[in-house]
Amino acid sequence: MSGIECFVGGIALLGPGLPGWAASQAVLSGSEPWQDTPVTIPPPAMLAPVERRRTSLVVRLALAVSAEAVGDTGLEAEGLDTVFASSNGDGAVVGAILDALAISEGAVSPTQFHNSVHNAAAGYWGIGARSTRPSISLGCHRDSFPMGLLHAASQVAGRGVPVLFCAYDAPLPEPLAPLHPTDFPFAMACVLTPERLPCSRARLTLQYVPTADDAVDPPSAWEEMERGNPAARSLPLLAALAAGRARTVALPLLDGGRLDIEVSP
Repeated sequence: MSGIECFVGGIALLGPGLPGWAASQAVLSGSEPWQDTPVTIPPPAMLAPVERRRTSLVVRLALAVSAEAVGDTGLEAEGLDTVFASSNGDGAVVGAILDALAISEGAVSPTQFHNSVHNAAAGYWGIGARSTRPSISLGCHRDSFPMGLLHAASQVAGRGVPVLFCAYDAPLPEPLAPLHPTDFPFAMACVLTPERLPCSRARLTLQYVPTADDAVDPPSAWEEMERGNPAARSLPLLAALAAGRARTVALPLLDGGRLDIEVSP
């Protein structure tokens, strides 16, 4: 199909029973059963101790998969444009700030304040990678993953540069949780390039279809997890990449549309 083309290199993920790309490929491809195990988020080694102590769970989650993805490519982190996508942002930090403001003489922590912005993860990445490359942080409710991927691929095709793409989300605290239920932490990252490199795993061709009717993919084996976290909507694509076979993944995007992603090994 015609559309936006790019190549996907380093791939990373972190979620329940999915502790990284290398350890999860057999499960994603269906050759081994999935087992629900807790998400363990490592501290961000790319940050100095003083910055590391200031990071929140969401930032650590995003940095963990981003570092893994870039480390799998051999590319320099400081040379990559970045696109970070999240539906909730740092809900725990925002919730703590709102709690503080709701009481008399409530004081907002300066650390919490600067962690509350939607581009906090991108900012910490820039510090750790010593990068001054362009960076976009976006949110699109339940569609943050497909919209972020489309934006990143467009940037690769339009500017001819490699782009690190990261989608991540974590549960919201009460009383925000019922407004956008998110059941568990999940994040994925990949490096998209304009040409095939030794690290490239597949070519992606993306096309947005404004009127999808009922042409989106049927429920996948990961349907329950996809419902539990917006970033986990990446699982059908990750499963296709793990299988190493040509196929097209169709994801709902915006009102009545879809994003077709053709995967070619």
